[in-house]
Amino acid sequence: MRTRFPATMIRLVLACALLMLAACAPAPIYKNAAAIAAAPFQVAQAPERYASAPVIWGGRIVQVTNLADHSEIELLAYPLDSSQRPRANDSGNGRFIAVMSGFVEPLDYPAGALMTISGRLNGSRAGKVGEASYVFPLVGVAQAHVWSADEMSRGRSNVHFGVGVGIGIH
Repeated sequence: MRTRFPATMIRLVLACALLMLAACAPAPIYKNAAAIAAAPFQVAQAPERYASAPVIWGGRIVQVTNLADHSEIELLAYPLDSSQRPRANDSGNGRFIAVMSGFVEPLDYPAGALMTISGRLNGSRAGKVGEASYVFPLVGVAQAHVWSADEMSRGRSNVHFGVGVGIGIH
């Protein structure tokens, strides 16, 4: 004798499975209701168009420069995922400078680390990347978060769907 699951039971099980997968992803760390969707390279092309606009940007730290009354962190921008973590495997979206008041300990913001900031655009500055001229959007930072390796991997499923069979060891 064969037992068949009713269609509603199958739908219920699928809905629960989808909710459990969605619950694994961490929530965004900053509220982004008013943040502009423009990428740093777009802002660099027309900085006056985005004057004082709120942003939530992230990327890989290139360098930290401490000045007399503030610190500047240069970042290579990446798109953010739904949890506002930089997607470093995507192509870069330009560079920007995060301006933070006071002294920033470079060991807390090491080159190569991934970081997300929220703040407001505060103009731009001409500079160089290597020998190339570059326009850096400046962001007055309200909040900043440097991501740990554990945080970057949290909420990422090791389950992948596709055609075929595969085994992955991480």
